[in-house]
Amino acid sequence: MTQPVPARHENEQPKTAALRTPADLPTRSSLRRAAAAPAPRRRTSARRTAVSVTVMTLTAGLFGTLALPAFAQTPGANEAAGVSSESAATAALATSRTADAQTISVADDVTAADAGRDGYTATSQATLDQAAAAAAEAVQREQERAELAEQAASYTGPTASEYVATATEATSSTSAAAAAAPAAGAATPGAFSLDAVYQTALQYLGTPYVYGGATPAGFDCSGFIMFVYAQYGISLPHSVPAQGALGTPISAAEAQPGDVIIFNDGSHDGFYAGNGMILDAPKPGGVVSVRPLWTDAVHYVRFGV
Repeated sequence: MTQPVPARHENEQPKTAALRTPADLPTRSSLRRAAAAPAPRRRTSARRTAVSVTVMTLTAGLFGTLALPAFAQTPGANEAAGVSSESAATAALATSRTADAQTISVADDVTAADAGRDGYTATSQATLDQAAAAAAEAVQREQERAELAEQAASYTGPTASEYVATATEATSSTSAAAAAAPAAGAATPGAFSLDAVYQTALQYLGTPYVYGGATPAGFDCSGFIMFVYAQYGISLPHSVPAQGALGTPISAAEAQPGDVIIFNDGSHDGFYAGNGMILDAPKPGGVVSVRPLWTDAVHYVRFGV
């Protein structure tokens, strides 16, 4: 049932808010208490909301980080993202190097240690080439020596001792004939003279040097002297010092071609060729020749006087 609405009187004033008195106004003390009062619950709720959002963001980032290696190893995902497998491998390698980098610490006293070089030197190529050339030459000289030795062994002509024996017999026969017919006065073939000896020695120019050789197949220095003088009936030993001991010493001014030059150390001898020259069988690889005398450490001897 509808309740009747009472009629409003014309002189009735509308209700208004109650008027505030000075006592109702806020004071400084009340304002300070309001400022110190705890924040409304609305602020607390907003703070909780912000923390929740932060936690969710961190959780999503962590999940993405854990899923990244698997994503990088998935070819399909890389291709879908437009990243090649090679680029992904390069990035993974760079990350691994950075993460697994190691550091080394060195003690201070290590830097103060003395350093030096050993006394070793490298052999130069020029030295190696010279050694190889010397070895090759030695092999060639040995081959030549063997050939000359074989040639000397094949010599069938008169030896020095045979020449001495023949000359001695010829001298004896000539002496007997001269005693029987002294007026004949014929010259004896092979008669001794220094010039004759020197001319005979010149016949063997170009004969190769052979160690121990004493025939026209090959001479050494004392073998050459021995063989030439044997043709004039003068027997000499096959030795430089022994030949020097048997000869008559003469001065350099007295020496004539055909006299013998003896080296003071007993290492060599040869025929004096005049004008400071020597005719000799020099050394392995050489041949009988005339050449300048290269030293003053010599003395001179004469045979047949």
